[in-house]
Amino acid sequence: MKKLKLSYSLLGVCLAITTLFNCKTVSNVANEGNYTNYLFTYFIGNGPGEESIRYAISGDGYNFQALNNNQPIISSKEISSSGGVRDPHILRAADGKTFYMVVTDLYVSQQGWSNYAMILMKSTDLINWSSTIINIPETYPEEYGDVKRVWAPQTIYDKDTNKYMIYWSMLGKQGPDIIYYAYANKDFTGLEAAPKQLYFSPSNSACIDGDIVYNDGKYHLFFKNESHGGGIKKAISDKLTEGYVEQDGFYDQTDAAVEGSGIFKLIDSDEYILMYDMYSSGKYQFTKTKDLQNFSIIDDEVSMNFHPRHGTIMRITEEETQSLIQKWGALGKSSLLGFDSEDIKKNNMVINDENNTIYIPVKLGTDIKNLDLKIKTVSWVDILTSGAQDFSKGAVDYTITSGGTQKTYQVTVKVDNNPVLNGFYADPEIIYSHKTNKYYIYPTSDGFTGWSGTYFKTFSSPDLVNWTDEGVILDLKKDVSWANRHAWAPAAIEKKINGTYKFFYYFTAAQKIGVAVSDNPTGPFVDSGKPLVAERPEGAKGGQEIDPDIFTDPVSGKSYLYWGNGYMACVELNDDMVSIKENTLVLLKPDSTYREGTEVFYRNGTYYFMWSEDDTRSPNYRVRYATSNAPTGPLNIPENNIVIEKKPEDGIYGTGHNCVIQTPGTDIWHIVYHRFNRPNGITMGDAAGFNREVCIDKLEFNADGSIKPVIPTVSGIHTSK
Repeated sequence: MKKLKLSYSLLGVCLAITTLFNCKTVSNVANEGNYTNYLFTYFIGNGPGEESIRYAISGDGYNFQALNNNQPIISSKEISSSGGVRDPHILRAADGKTFYMVVTDLYVSQQGWSNYAMILMKSTDLINWSSTIINIPETYPEEYGDVKRVWAPQTIYDKDTNKYMIYWSMLGKQGPDIIYYAYANKDFTGLEAAPKQLYFSPSNSACIDGDIVYNDGKYHLFFKNESHGGGIKKAISDKLTEGYVEQDGFYDQTDAAVEGSGIFKLIDSDEYILMYDMYSSGKYQFTKTKDLQNFSIIDDEVSMNFHPRHGTIMRITEEETQSLIQKWGALGKSSLLGFDSEDIKKNNMVINDENNTIYIPVKLGTDIKNLDLKIKTVSWVDILTSGAQDFSKGAVDYTITSGGTQKTYQVTVKVDNNPVLNGFYADPEIIYSHKTNKYYIYPTSDGFTGWSGTYFKTFSSPDLVNWTDEGVILDLKKDVSWANRHAWAPAAIEKKINGTYKFFYYFTAAQKIGVAVSDNPTGPFVDSGKPLVAERPEGAKGGQEIDPDIFTDPVSGKSYLYWGNGYMACVELNDDMVSIKENTLVLLKPDSTYREGTEVFYRNGTYYFMWSEDDTRSPNYRVRYATSNAPTGPLNIPENNIVIEKKPEDGIYGTGHNCVIQTPGTDIWHIVYHRFNRPNGITMGDAAGFNREVCIDKLEFNADGSIKPVIPTVSGIHTSK
């Protein structure tokens, strides 16, 4: 983003930033040449305080920085009937100096998804807004008294009538959602007449979130099609208020659920950006086009220090930019864009504006006596502390400044070892290989919306502490003929067969369980060609065929495969380890807390069975256990059988789907598990359940063999002993 600096007069602004922005005299702000930056209006979620209007600015249309520390720029309670507002759309008037904003009047936590009003707003400075609530069924009871949804209004200037047309979607008693329009009155405080239909789907699908752009004599209406596959579609017309013809295909470039498309033209360019809210993924996607027909993804070029929901972008002048910074260029968490040091575990930094502290975990081996964090700030903020610092003696003060104000953070750097893998991974399985004298973690590759990963990796370590990424060992789309989706929750085992080490890899794919074989723990693994478990076992009610666990009984030498979601199944494997021995199926009976993620191990004559309780998207996801005298049960369930659970005071949630490893030749044990990303997971909703990370802590036993509850840690382990 171009540099945006605070100043206290327009002259000062121009002088300070001439070399950065090529500042121009503002005489007619409607003139294309006077736009220098972009204003993004958005809201951030469905929770308390999240349904409100926020601002961010950008110098290039790609890199956006939140104003006001990502807090609302106007109170939703003051302007709405519900207490919440969503889907802000902002427009510059034809006069160049008046601004219109329209928003949905909706507070989801109280209303669900039913609402009846939108809000019309007007401003001359982008800071002070007047507002009017338009309740559709109350205003037009005869025509629209049965309306139960009034969603996502937008405004466009009609050059033929010299009026401003507002258009939005509504749902009546019969449905589906249809896009309607009406002209605003002269003062932008109401509608001139009852709404009329603008567009409905020829396939009778629900249509919401319309966005119109005029180009080359045509009006292009982008909208979300709520059925028939869903996604962003487009209709074109020669006229603003009628005649829209739906085009073939979808215009979003993702299979993920999307809504709230918005399109804007880049300054001094013939290119447009179409963006949309990937609401179930917790992110936005940006695409670029010149012809409004063919779009390419440009996500790698885009950055934001906030997580927007359905918003719009408008081009603004330099004078307007500086006015917004003067008002809302506050110092705080959103002032810090990132830390470029490669030693930092960037996914796990904690910035706390309440007590002005920053916690930074770094990788093992980092010299914290001489560490340069390489902090980046938003454009209008400077940092007074720079270069290498000594963090070995405690926190170091870092001061940021803007417009004569300062804020100082106490920055603490620690060599913490949880998570043990860099990036998003989950459902870990761990083995010790006698062939290589190393440990191996086999996880689910996480960070994909809806658990949609399609490949598996492995990581090796000589000591459970230092881990090396060994790369992809099995790719469903390349290596597996019977499934190409949902690569989940693997298990692995090393066995010596006829004097040669073999490695057997059991994995979930498309809610079936397969097996692949290799001569080495790092692969490549060769799939058997068909699923080992493809159907629900007889007697099981509901659930999925997922989450395999493999266990060889040290007493009998027999190998057993366990799996299940909602049920715990067990079969004995044949000596080839890739086929099931007939008539050996057993459905074990854990208690009602059983969800998934079976883990079986043996210690001092006792068989231990672990499982995960609740849902992996829940902060309460946790591990329980039972014991048995045999690998096939029956199970004895202790009264207090929780193994590991969340620790909110340390920001640790969703601790589950574990495995257990014994240090060879000792009675030292460790538990390997996943948790929500710390610190962001707890704020991500369901997306926390597919943005997880792998941790290791010590597992200890009481004298009677019962398991001591594990306290999950941030520090992790620093030795395998």
